[in-house]
This record gives sequence, C-alpha cells and structure tokens, in this order.
Amino acid sequence: MAIVYFENKFVPEEEAKISIKTNSFHYGTAVFEGIRAYYNKENDKMYGLFFKEHYERLFKNMKILNMSIEETIDQLVDITAQLVKVNNHKEDVYIRPIVYFSDLAIGPKLIGYTAKIAIYTLPLGDYIDTDKGIKAKVSSWTRLNDNMIPPRLKVTGAYVNSAMAKTEALLAGAEEAIVLNKNGYVSEGSAENIFIVRNGKLITPPVSDDILEGITRYAVMEIARDLNIPVVERSISRTELYVADEVFFCGTGAQISPVIEIDGKPIADGKVGKITKMIKDIYFDAVRGKNDKYKHWVIEIG
Repeated sequence: MAIVYFENKFVPEEEAKISIKTNSFHYGTAVFEGIRAYYNKENDKMYGLFFKEHYERLFKNMKILNMSIEETIDQLVDITAQLVKVNNHKEDVYIRPIVYFSDLAIGPKLIGYTAKIAIYTLPLGDYIDTDKGIKAKVSSWTRLNDNMIPPRLKVTGAYVNSAMAKTEALLAGAEEAIVLNKNGYVSEGSAENIFIVRNGKLITPPVSDDILEGITRYAVMEIARDLNIPVVERSISRTELYVADEVFFCGTGAQISPVIEIDGKPIADGKVGKITKMIKDIYFDAVRGKNDKYKHWVIEIG
C-alpha cells in the first residue's frame, strides 16, 4: 500500500482525497515540483537528487502566488526522504510535491485562501529516450511569456501550453516539441530545457527567453565547466537548431535526452553527439551516488 504525505501527515494513498470544490482544481493555481530519487543496485541504496534545491524553487514559486504553508524547506526535505524510505522503493522513483489552495471556494484570486502541500512518489524510469535519441518538432504554439503566466513558475495552469505543444508533436510523429517565445527565439521543450552544441561550445537560451530556470540545466552547466566545455547563455534562432552539431533536452523527468532530428532534418549525422554522451554518462553516475565530485547533488536515503 503506497503512503503519501497529505494534510500534514503520512497516510495511505487511498485516504488522500480532495473535494471537487477545491479552489486550485478549478483555476489551475497549484504550484508543483518534479523530483527524482535513484536506486543504486550495486550498494542497494536510494539517492535523493537535489531535494533542497527543488523545495527552494517551490518556495519561490509560492511567493509569486502569495502562498505559504506550515512546513519549512528543511522539514520537506526530511519528509520526502521519509516518504521514499517508508514506501521501500527498490527502483528509480519520481516525487511530486504540489501546493494548492485547499479552500472549497469559487473565485480566481491569490489572496484570502489557505495553501496546503501534498507529496507522493511513483516508480519512473526514462520519461523520454535517453540513449538512441529522439525526434522533435518546432511547435506552432508560442511559449507563454513572463507577463502572462511566467514560465519560470511551475504552476499547473501553465501546462496547458505545454500539453498543446507536446500533443501537436506526437500527432506529427515526433516524440517532443520545441517551443519558441513571443520574439521567435527558442525557449525550451514542452517540459524540458534545451542545449545545442556548436563549434565545441554548449549554448542554451537565457532565463530572459521565457524558460523554466531548470535545476538539471544548472547541473549540466556544472558538468560542462568541469569538462572545460565553454557554456554560453544566449538567444537561439529556429534555424540554428538545424545546423547545430548536437542538441539535447534536460530536466528532472527528461534527464539527458539527445535530439537526433528536428522538423524532419537530422542533427549532424543523426546520431547522439560526443559531448551529449559525455555529459549524459557523468550525469547518470552522479545521480546514483557513483561520482564523488557530485556527491553534493544527492542525499543518501536509508
């Protein structure tokens, strides 16, 4: 029986229910995080990845929506570790904390309501292909901008935009979408940050180009700098994707996912690139506690 954290306590998943009158259910005003914990078969241990960083971002998102909860960041880190442990996971897991206005009230506003947090875990392997590479499509749907629903804010209502883009890509025979911002520059995937490689440099859109300030994005940049690969944050034009030497997505769910084709055009030779593979290999060792250089990324659970 799965155990979740709901209304300030650990309960069986079957008991974690909200009413159809719940305010955030109607207006998409919940904020959430996607967190992973990885199982290392060699030492039979679980490793929680960037627990504190995810909760720090969650609290920043809550601030924008005028939310506050009883739990502190450090308490949530401990609660999440306990949740992974009590469910006795022996495989990679995905963790979903979500903060929502629990009031049974009608009205789209961000004041005068009470926020609560719920957290659950579920087994999850590769969200999208991390080995052979995937096909992507530049979407006809424009990414929301900061003056509408800020993309740096992981708010549930904003993901209709992502769902439109992802669905369009799937119907076109691709596995993932690439969205452009209102100025026509590359923003990100439907729910992942994006990097390209050109002339030995790693290039990614800046935070001002309507992207989520991804935690995995910063991890990739850390790895690249340790490999002495120059990292450049700048705007990327659509056609620059087509002439890139390598392209890959990154994110907690996506992990490191090479892109080998965009809009029917192969990226370079249509195979996973050398730099992408180096970063991917280091990342997957690090998240399972196998690389001492990145031990600060993880916490050992149980």
